[in-house]
Amino acid sequence: MVAGARVVYIIPARGGSKSIPGKNIKRFGAHPLLAYSIAAGQQVKLTGPVLVSTDDPAIAKVAQEYGAGVIDRPKHLAADDTLDLPVFQHAVDWLEREQRYRPEIVVQLRPTSPLRPPGGVDRAVQILLDHPEADSVRAVVEPVENPFKMWTLDGAALSPLLRTDEVSLLAHLRGREPYNLRRQDLPTAFWQTGQIDVVRTNTILEKRSMTGEVILPWFFDDPRYAVDLNSEWEWAEAEARLGNLDCVRPGSTPRPLPARVELVVLDFDGVLTDDRVWVDQDGRESVAALRADGIGIARLKQRGVTVLVLSSEHNPVVAARCRKLGIEAIQGVSDKGTVLGQILQERAVPSDRVVYVGNDVNDLPCFPLVAWAAAVADAHPEVLVKADHRLAKAGGYGAVRELCDMLLGRDPG
Repeated sequence: MVAGARVVYIIPARGGSKSIPGKNIKRFGAHPLLAYSIAAGQQVKLTGPVLVSTDDPAIAKVAQEYGAGVIDRPKHLAADDTLDLPVFQHAVDWLEREQRYRPEIVVQLRPTSPLRPPGGVDRAVQILLDHPEADSVRAVVEPVENPFKMWTLDGAALSPLLRTDEVSLLAHLRGREPYNLRRQDLPTAFWQTGQIDVVRTNTILEKRSMTGEVILPWFFDDPRYAVDLNSEWEWAEAEARLGNLDCVRPGSTPRPLPARVELVVLDFDGVLTDDRVWVDQDGRESVAALRADGIGIARLKQRGVTVLVLSSEHNPVVAARCRKLGIEAIQGVSDKGTVLGQILQERAVPSDRVVYVGNDVNDLPCFPLVAWAAAVADAHPEVLVKADHRLAKAGGYGAVRELCDMLLGRDPG
């Protein structure tokens, strides 16, 4: 912890979720959900304590494993209807009592909104620092649907959610029916996304509010970051987005493509193919491959780069395709990490000159052994999360050619 830090990053994570049991420590991509918010507090320029306020020992254990401190939240502040304010009042009181200081700014990082662009927390904090008149900053995005077209129930009948005669800001709409207007004729509205809330400590303690009166926006440019996980279908959708967005993630940042590459190691099924297999009545298997991938591999070889295939399958089609490409195939590999390690050692290839391309979880043990690991566009979500780079093309549809062109655009040595 950073004693006397100007900013503190607090993650409220109670136990007892009913919508998704164990939600805060359930696996999201490659890590527990909580870990993404911890990473968001750790990967900042203006450092400060990253603390998880929880009543749950299992959540506390995960928090500590990922390098966060823990505030022991009393059970009466962890009920289904507990609001943010008393939780954060307790957290600030805990800092004064246990750490002997009061920060200037508190940043709330909700674990149920885990998708955050790199640098987003820093930008939101800086907005508040640059505007002393403001009480807080909230991350917002323009919603898909305008709230002026939303309704509540008044008995059995529909009633407009927003009444223009009650909203002085929208006086120009009085006498008109906003729910019957075109979307572009309505005032722009914004939804608070929940990823980042930045608030002055004095606003929490003296104004007894999580926002105060002067609230500034931090705008998300891409609405795909805006998620709030309260159901299984939302979870699945957000997990899919995680593999396609540049998000703050636990662990180190993606490694750069090495300046010099001597060896490229490819998985076969799902990388050189689209991961489908055709089986005839006699059990013979066949696959589809893209000729353009072969051209890319041939050009790499001309530049002195070795290419080999490491496959868990023991199938003649793998060997036949690799013979056609003029590259080595090592098949029937159950533990790819161990075999790749042996290959690098036996051939004295420096690991910082090796690139790996995979698509499924059995490729993951190879990623730490090489300088740079890429995943095809349609790889398993866990692979997309852990790869240094996500290729734009899918396996069997030009992913290998895309990689080859990337390497050919550099000097591989």
